[in-house]
Amino acid sequence: MRGEHVLALLGFAVWALLPHVLSRHLIDLLVFTAIYTIAGAGVGLLLGQCGIVTAAPLRLVRARARVRRLQLFYRDLARLVADQRRVLDDGRFDQVQGAVLPDPRGGWRYQLDGAVFHDGSLAADDRRALDGLADDRSAAHVIEASYRDDALAFDKLRQVLTSNGQWSHPQPWLLTFMPAANAEALVREILGELSAADVGPFGRVTFYPMRRAAVRTPLLRLPDGDVVFVLNIIRIPAASDRDTAERMVAHNRRLYERIRDRGGVLYPVSALAMSADDWQRHFGPTWPAFQEARRRYDPAGILVPGYLPSQRA
Repeated sequence: MRGEHVLALLGFAVWALLPHVLSRHLIDLLVFTAIYTIAGAGVGLLLGQCGIVTAAPLRLVRARARVRRLQLFYRDLARLVADQRRVLDDGRFDQVQGAVLPDPRGGWRYQLDGAVFHDGSLAADDRRALDGLADDRSAAHVIEASYRDDALAFDKLRQVLTSNGQWSHPQPWLLTFMPAANAEALVREILGELSAADVGPFGRVTFYPMRRAAVRTPLLRLPDGDVVFVLNIIRIPAASDRDTAERMVAHNRRLYERIRDRGGVLYPVSALAMSADDWQRHFGPTWPAFQEARRRYDPAGILVPGYLPSQRA
């Protein structure tokens, strides 16, 4: 493909192109269409409240041919966090994520997922990638895959959940950002009150650092500090009953209030009720500009009705 840009049009799938030109950071969030990226580069911009994007130029970067993914496991949260900060600082991985997974034996497993993109000439050993890390090396798992297969990995989970009926169950996720200064302590508290049943057999708690400067979306709220932590409660319950879903949504609200009061910020695609005061507090000094944009571009209040307070006169 020639040129630096491709025009993505609303309603036209570019899925066949994505695994060859875009990173997995975007692919995981764009399982179905490219338009979510246009709305905010995988991190929501205006919550669909101020307009509809019909076309946008996207700058593409040629994907590498292969991905070597190292899944490392830790005996405790402290070791995981220390190594996450280490690899973020030294840049040894092209992609870094982390997760806290239900352990079939009880409790939790702590995972660092680091990927190196390459063109097939990567040395067979992983000494540089693993140097100085404090994981349980005997439990490490290495996956070597084509870039396309790695990019489409999420679709395998979707297929499993579709086959057993769980894909259509309510999945009340809670997505947040936390300040680095107290992220570890707060996550430890939250894990102490969560059980495997609270996330489901295919669920997890994603938890990893990112550089604040990497995000330039104007209205995305982030905690203060050069580094912030992603904390997501990915709930995929085994049951689809209403009581389970309502209990999880209520728990999300309690967790959100605790995270907010400790300097954290909601990623506002989460499953919990938010009042007008909650939204004003969330957007802070950008609230007046956000409200003005809604009044200007959606005066009838027809975009995503019910999510934020109505703008109708």
